[in-house]
Amino acid sequence: MVLFLTLLVAGIALIAIGAGVDGILCLSSAGVLLLIADLLYLAARSLWRSPRRPAR
Repeated sequence: MVLFLTLLVAGIALIAIGAGVDGILCLSSAGVLLLIADLLYLAARSLWRSPRRPAR
């Protein structure tokens, strides 16, 4: 969970810096890609940890 939150904060910070400074579109796009990777990581982790209990 610490990795998820760290990537989330880093992505938001990159987007904010990229939007605040003129001409640094690459930082903003890197932040968006980082957020997408973070959401994919969260989805994969939740699917991997889902309990598979047999029905009774």
